[in-house]
Amino acid sequence: MKSKCLLKTASLSVACFVTLLLVWGIGIEPRWLEIKEETAELPNLPQSWEGKRIALFADLQVGMWLDNTDAVRSAVEHVIAARPAAALIAGDFVYNPTDDEKGETEREEFLEVDEEIIEAVALVRPLVEAGIPTYAVLGNHDYGMMTREYVKNDYLARRLSEQLSTAGVRLLDNVAAQIASPSSGDSTNGNQNPSEALYVVGIGDKWAHNDRVGVALAQVPDDAARIALMHNPDSFSDFPPHAAPLALAGHTHGGQLRLPFLPDWSWMSLVQENAVYADGWITDFGFAGNHLYVNRGIGFSNFPVRINCRPELTFFTLRRATR
Repeated sequence: MKSKCLLKTASLSVACFVTLLLVWGIGIEPRWLEIKEETAELPNLPQSWEGKRIALFADLQVGMWLDNTDAVRSAVEHVIAARPAAALIAGDFVYNPTDDEKGETEREEFLEVDEEIIEAVALVRPLVEAGIPTYAVLGNHDYGMMTREYVKNDYLARRLSEQLSTAGVRLLDNVAAQIASPSSGDSTNGNQNPSEALYVVGIGDKWAHNDRVGVALAQVPDDAARIALMHNPDSFSDFPPHAAPLALAGHTHGGQLRLPFLPDWSWMSLVQENAVYADGWITDFGFAGNHLYVNRGIGFSNFPVRINCRPELTFFTLRRATR
């Protein structure tokens, strides 16, 4: 009898623990936005950019069941309040609204495609309306690609690109763009003193076979200060030495499920055969002079759960490299 009571107590304890963990992982932690402050050194950074801040977030994943749009709104509100010199969005605006497992690339009859796109763009439009220059790249989900095996949905990516452009978000698809000097009072691109220029080098999505690093870098003077923006951290390995002193990515969601006190262990560590570059500053990866930071993103993939892996908004204070 005593053993049965102990077994019942243990079972109830486990059930309560799992229930509380799910309540935390689904209802609390995903809405608890973490705002991180980082410092990044850039060679040849113009004096007008010294000490200025850049905001980064990623992986909105609008359209995922129980998607985390409240945290996206919170991130946007924080960026507007902080008034950085620019905001960067590292892809995956939508999840997979077409559920396009067969890889059909022209699904214009599916109204839900536009519904998810319109919602995602509406979430970030306030950045532009607040006068913050906003730049973005697309991610694999923006092509309807849940995995590498999916055939990309070009219609989805095209419609999203059109809507972002209409909203005033500058989409950089293997394109480098100048961010206007903060001291100029002009949020437009180009036509400024080259010595005051800071470039954002936007790289297309890797899973969509659209990451053309060389094409984008060819648009940047060799000695110009630059920030590389990509969705998939794997694209970072294609940058030549000293070509990406600050590279920013998303895609990983930080693993979503992570054990406390073991930052290198996450759900991704179990399901991926290759090395996992999940979040934060990544070491021992890429060529000399290049530095990669991976943002944990805001939304979800597969399951709407985050445990020990809060959604992230990152601010980078820019400093001129002294060596």
